[in-house]
Amino acid sequence: MDTQHKTWNELQKHLQKALASRSDHAAAIELFLKQHAMLHAGDISWSAEATFDDQLWQGLDEATARRIPSGAEHSIAWCLWHIARIEDLCMNLLTAGRSQVFVEEGWQSRLHIPFTDTGNAQPASDTSLLSQVIDLSALRTYRNAVGARTREIVQILPEEALRARVQPERLQRIWRDGAVLPEGREVVEYWGGRTVAGLLLMPATRHPFIHLNEARRLKALA
Repeated sequence: MDTQHKTWNELQKHLQKALASRSDHAAAIELFLKQHAMLHAGDISWSAEATFDDQLWQGLDEATARRIPSGAEHSIAWCLWHIARIEDLCMNLLTAGRSQVFVEEGWQSRLHIPFTDTGNAQPASDTSLLSQVIDLSALRTYRNAVGARTREIVQILPEEALRARVQPERLQRIWRDGAVLPEGREVVEYWGGRTVAGLLLMPATRHPFIHLNEARRLKALA
């Protein structure tokens, strides 16, 4: 792992402590935004350095983005779709209590996919299908829209909201929106046991970091 990734990991430990502390809410939010910025395109966070997302897309051709290498479970396209869907669901529906960007802006048709879920417990055949049919340009735009919305939500989160657990009625909306497959119920139960601060750690930052690293490894196999 390179220096940039090691630094991100170290700062994530600081973020965990900052979100658990009640001493400086503004500093915790600022650190979250810094960590989050490195996971998305520099265009949405005005990052002064190339982000992990920027680095992944640099020189990435369509065949490599769609390919599921031998012995791998996912494609780069699937990884990006999966992290975008989960961030969208967890930050909009579960944290802010509002509709997902995916639903509000009609992204299913714009992405040209037959799926509405996050990909948790998805059959391998569906992972392969999504990898082949998804519109890659639209996928990049959708993920940017999700990242920008997250930053809007977090910047106005009051301190007391960080201590709150996910409201049960918001969890129920997951099923109404078809956002998680029934086979993925365990992940919904996991979110239901988290506070909002917990969601900022996982999945809003740690989860995309994991899958962007996976995507980086898949790119290297090309």
